[in-house]
This record gives sequence, C-alpha cells and structure tokens, in this order.
Amino acid sequence: MKNTFTPEQTDRIIEMAWEDRTPFEAIAFQFGTGEAAVIEIMRNELKPSSFRLWRKRVNSGISRKHLKKRNEEIIRFRCSRQKAISNNKISKR
Repeated sequence: MKNTFTPEQTDRIIEMAWEDRTPFEAIAFQFGTGEAAVIEIMRNELKPSSFRLWRKRVNSGISRKHLKKRNEEIIRFRCSRQKAISNNKISKR
C-alpha cells in the first residue's frame, strides 16, 4: 500500500495512532484512512521493535483504539490537554 500523505500528515497519523486514547475512528474521520492503512503506515515508518510494541498495546485488552471498546461516556476525539488543531494545523497562540 502506497502512503499518499504528506510527511506532516504521516507524522500526525503516527502521533494519533501512538496515543492510546485516540480511536482509529478519529483517524479515519480526520484523514479518511482505515485501521489497515494506519497499521501499514506504522509498520513502514516505525522501527520494527517500536511497531511490535505498539501492536502489542493495541491488541491487548487495555487499549481503547476502537470506539466500540470504550466506555460510552468517553466519546471524544482528543484529550483536553491536546493542542488545539484547526484543519489539521496547530492554531496560532
């Protein structure tokens, strides 16, 4: 699968995928890419040991990378401490 994202978009996808609280659905909403594409990006962009660590976390029962596995009260796409983002760009302060 060919990565058609800019380096900035790829970095943002990796950042969102690495964060346990960000579900795959949020990545799909923002970038129009599915779980399989995110996994492929992570596999191609991370070191093999980092990819294995991430996959182990995502596949464990602890991860909440899918909205269906989350508590229904926690349906937000970003952490309250996360920087404000507008159109996938960090807002000026």
